[in-house]
Amino acid sequence: MRKKKGNIREGVHIESFAAEGNALTHVNGKVLFVSMAVPGDVANVRVLRKRKHYEEGVIDQLITPSPLRVDPFCEHFGICGGCRWQHVPYEKQLEFKQQQVFDQLSRVGKLDLPPLLPILGSENTQAYRNKLEFTFSNKGWIPFEELKESQQVAVQAGEAPVISRFPALGFHVRGRFDRVLGINNCYLQPSPSNEIRRFVRNYALENNLSFFDLRQQTGFLRTLMIRNTSDGLVMVVVVFAHDNPDQGEDHTARTGLLDKLQAAFSQISSLYYMINTKKNDSLFDLEAIHYGENPYLTEAMDGLQFTIGPKSFYQTNTHQAARLYRKVREFAALQGDETVYDLYTGTGTIALYLAGHCRHVTGIEYVPEAIEDAKANAQANDIKNSAFFTGDIKDVLTPDFIERQGKPDVVVLDPPRAGVHSDVLQVLKDVAPQRIVYVSCNPATQARDLNLLMPHYNIVHVQPIDMFPHTHHIENIVVAEKHE
Repeated sequence: MRKKKGNIREGVHIESFAAEGNALTHVNGKVLFVSMAVPGDVANVRVLRKRKHYEEGVIDQLITPSPLRVDPFCEHFGICGGCRWQHVPYEKQLEFKQQQVFDQLSRVGKLDLPPLLPILGSENTQAYRNKLEFTFSNKGWIPFEELKESQQVAVQAGEAPVISRFPALGFHVRGRFDRVLGINNCYLQPSPSNEIRRFVRNYALENNLSFFDLRQQTGFLRTLMIRNTSDGLVMVVVVFAHDNPDQGEDHTARTGLLDKLQAAFSQISSLYYMINTKKNDSLFDLEAIHYGENPYLTEAMDGLQFTIGPKSFYQTNTHQAARLYRKVREFAALQGDETVYDLYTGTGTIALYLAGHCRHVTGIEYVPEAIEDAKANAQANDIKNSAFFTGDIKDVLTPDFIERQGKPDVVVLDPPRAGVHSDVLQVLKDVAPQRIVYVSCNPATQARDLNLLMPHYNIVHVQPIDMFPHTHHIENIVVAEKHE
């Protein structure tokens, strides 16, 4: 639509990075958050939202680029929803992430901190992910700059959206749940991820398989998941919207795609499909139907073997995950006779890392399939001093449960971004383990939770770890020890 001059802040100097990957500055005494900006930029900023104490905007015209800026390596930068810090040198990304951890813990949590340990950067800044999920859409997104001049005029006049009618397989456009950008080449996952995605898209187009319409909830192909291991083996999960011949695509269409996919890539050692008739793309409540080859992948890490299924939770940066788990083991400071609880255990990776260094470890996780993976991993590694339980942790972690499993000396927390439930924190305060090792992908909620454990504990270590280069996301370990 036409830009309104009154919404432009001219000659704005960007001061620093802020939360969620945005940058900030101050204009007329009010904070202005600017998406995709870099500290040191001078730009005209178009304000999109006005609030009482702050505004939000985007760069309308970059007048003087920051000396920090570098050329992004991906052709989809700025439109695709991921890798929003490609234009920032990696060493600067690490500096900003370290500062983010300090700010969240000290300002949000108001915590008394020791000096932060230096952030552990990722050895690989490209092709570091072992899992990606792509979305099918019957309406692929075309960037404004790629439209014909007549189309640009229509968009600016509000007469047409910035969208075409061709099918796309890729990632959601930043901030748009119903718009998908067709991806040519993604640098996040090693080969053959790009080749598999392009093969599936081309096969679907050549055989008239319909791509999903995210608004109308119609179509046949919904999502595509690709997992890989360090030794190059691949799992593929294709999600279909229905299994109904009356809707145009039938059993033969599905098997045709899966058979051709399997035959085309020798690296595919595990192939699944799912039928998703829901209005959302979550997979945990869907049946994963094993179609061919092995039922799972196997990843080796520091002498342990972990099985990974289609719905397994496993850290997506394998190399950094190993460094993370080693740090957790180091910070747990186990002497061999401790009882350890691993809450939000996932597939039991941290628990099994610690099992050889303690008397007994107990893992709790709310996803049943993950606990089945954890038990299988324990058996495969001949680990007998572990036990795993399914359920909401606030419901499982009762006094009777603790009496049966033993009072924990060390508790490891690795919750989702929302953090730890207040009831669980209260149980920890009551049980008072000697040491809490809190792993978090969201320092803000980590800070909030740790504040609730004070003043019973001292924070003795803070260790940021970068699991996701070129994004604002940061993993962080905090170790809290009980007052003597």
